[in-house]
Amino acid sequence: MSLRFATLLLVAGATATLAGCVVEQPAPRPRRVVYVEQPVPPPPPPQVVEVIAPQPPPVEVIEEVPPPRPGYVWAHAYWHWNGARYVAVRGHWEMVHPGYHYVHPHWEQHPDGWHLHVGVWVQG
Repeated sequence: MSLRFATLLLVAGATATLAGCVVEQPAPRPRRVVYVEQPVPPPPPPQVVEVIAPQPPPVEVIEEVPPPRPGYVWAHAYWHWNGARYVAVRGHWEMVHPGYHYVHPHWEQHPDGWHLHVGVWVQG
């Protein structure tokens, strides 16, 4: 047997062996669509919600005002509405701004409810 014939025979055998190694994929299964009828719920009744902070607590925040401090003004404590309840905010020191005076935090009643005016420096 010649070398050329043996090589040809070896290549033919390998080709025949590998040609038989085909992995067949299963056919895709058809999708099944199921429709379920459900009653539509009735719309909720209309509601009128007015979001206005209620009146601030009648009791003032009790704080100990510290003794005067040169170059600073004591900003008084106040009640802050956080959307659900009132929270006491502690007083703190504010550095003096020459030519300005400090207006402390306070609540004012308006036709649409209570408004908080936070502490600010005002010229004059």
